[in-house]
Amino acid sequence: MKLCRVGPRGAERPALSTPDGLFDVSGFGSDWNAAFFAGDGLSRLAEFAEHSLARCPTVAPSERFGPCIARPTKIVCVGRNYRAHAAETGSALPEEPLLFMKATTAIAGANDDLELPRGAEQADWEVELAVIIGKQARHVTREHALGHVAGYALMNDYTERAFQRDRGGQWTKGKSADGFAPLGPFLVPAAEVDPAAVVLSLSVNGVERQHASTGSMIFDVPTLIAYVSEFMTLCPGDVLSTGTPEGVGFGHKPPIFLRPGDVVTWEGTGLGQARQRVRAYGAS
Repeated sequence: MKLCRVGPRGAERPALSTPDGLFDVSGFGSDWNAAFFAGDGLSRLAEFAEHSLARCPTVAPSERFGPCIARPTKIVCVGRNYRAHAAETGSALPEEPLLFMKATTAIAGANDDLELPRGAEQADWEVELAVIIGKQARHVTREHALGHVAGYALMNDYTERAFQRDRGGQWTKGKSADGFAPLGPFLVPAAEVDPAAVVLSLSVNGVERQHASTGSMIFDVPTLIAYVSEFMTLCPGDVLSTGTPEGVGFGHKPPIFLRPGDVVTWEGTGLGQARQRVRAYGAS
């Protein structure tokens, strides 16, 4: 089963995608939020689906897919976690995971339009595997790290490079514009995903720009969870985005950046597909 959320912005309803179709499971009584993950929600949902899914209403194909989870307490991201990506940006390989934060207000649906922030000149794409935390993680070992994972999703870590590199301070300003963290369309439970074997790909206007396996990450998912938990508590429902492979716009010579009218599509093995149209700030 794949978890998702459907409906207008701010009024999303919990839903399940199964081989038999897409179902509104509002009758389960919970959104996919921190309380759901902390309360063994996936096990309870599986039992609900076994006994009650056939009585749930189906979802029309035209419904909007919102972010696949409700807003988490934080989004933790990893930079330069693929060797070729570090090379294309002219950076040395990190000796430890390079961490930064992304504002939770950046979360969007996977197929929502991407509105460029005001003054944007260098908007860039970064397809990533996102880890959704299922159980509080604080000072966990690498060996026990995957026991704290609820599931996995796709995220596009959009970045305004001029804000990131030229406006002083840390990376947060270039990473946190509204809509710069489309998440989903699905959350796939951990038992159904090998986080070391997800093939990520991304295209802009039909031209493939990124294609790589998560098996080529410098720091794998268990290592990242253990490492991050040394510095902060990862809470149920939190997002840990694991870095992007080579092929970002900034890495091209000359660089290629997103412009209004561009269409960005991306996918990951077993995690679904996403498609976004880019539009100018304030445009409809």
